[in-house]
Amino acid sequence: MATISKEELRHLADLARIKIDPKEEDKLIKDLGSILGHFEELQELDTTTVAPMTGGTDLKNVFRNDTERESTNRGAGLEAFPESKNGFLKIPPVFE
Repeated sequence: MATISKEELRHLADLARIKIDPKEEDKLIKDLGSILGHFEELQELDTTTVAPMTGGTDLKNVFRNDTERESTNRGAGLEAFPESKNGFLKIPPVFE
């Protein structure tokens, strides 16, 4: 089983912005050691004959092709906007 120190636990807690009760540190160290132990077991497996996967499915991209269109809805809603200039919506400046 992998071991983790109290300093490492506190560092991880700081990174995750988690407050750990000092009374729970020993139990968390034991639990994290057990979890890391499982990963050590997995590293011992021979996976040289296993084909790599990029996901759990064979589904393909279902997006439509991007094609040029003759008309758009440019200018739609322009009359409902408070100000416009040369066919574009005019908004107040964001940065002065």
